[in-house]
Amino acid sequence: MNFLVVIPARAASTRLPGKPLLDLGGLPMVVRTARQAARSQAARVLVATDHPAIHAAAQAHAIECMITRPDHPTGTDRLAEVVQRLHLPEDSIVVNVQGDEPLIDPTLIDAVAQLLAAHPEAAIATCAAPIADARALFNPNVVKVVCATDGRALYFSRAPIPWARDALATGEKCLAPGLPAWHHIGLYAYRAGFLRQFPQRPTGCLERFESLEQLRALEHGDTILVHTVDQMPAAGVDTPEDLERVRQTLANTAHGPG
Repeated sequence: MNFLVVIPARAASTRLPGKPLLDLGGLPMVVRTARQAARSQAARVLVATDHPAIHAAAQAHAIECMITRPDHPTGTDRLAEVVQRLHLPEDSIVVNVQGDEPLIDPTLIDAVAQLLAAHPEAAIATCAAPIADARALFNPNVVKVVCATDGRALYFSRAPIPWARDALATGEKCLAPGLPAWHHIGLYAYRAGFLRQFPQRPTGCLERFESLEQLRALEHGDTILVHTVDQMPAAGVDTPEDLERVRQTLANTAHGPG
């Protein structure tokens, strides 16, 4: 299987300015992420950025990097530019790894790419893990996905879905035993043909209200497949607390046995 990993990396971040270049054990975050992605079976790993400093950091560490337009509204739009400029065939598989995922599991990257490769009828593959507590179920920052029995995504939402009517009848926020509640993990494999079409599609009503761009694909009838894992992988870096957690993890790894 042949696939490409693209890592969109913007300098702008409200909570962590200059996030892709923040130091993680002596390396910029985007370089850490690219090196971790390179441990997958990807034939190629490329950083796509709109900022010269990120481009320079990638080049300094022998990471392939492309300067893209600064006006892309989403990372998916940035991937679409990469697909166009590389002249990728329609059925090429492109995996989108966020630039703030320095601890991403390389086998998870392989899994979504393999899932999409095995199902030519699908446009996208992504992944999810079981929701283990009620706080996550009712947290609007935790995106939930409901799937069909064949693994197709039926809907993504910030709301607590599925809604366990009987268990929640009293108004108590609880996780009903056996509820098939899945936490969506923001890792995607796309077909290049889909990425070429995506920027031309109008934002859908569901996408606008939920602020979830994957709903644009569902609203236009595209198939999204979901690879499930037993537990949530290591979280990315969104806050200063996340940054310190990852720094500590890397320090512990560096000083661990062996």
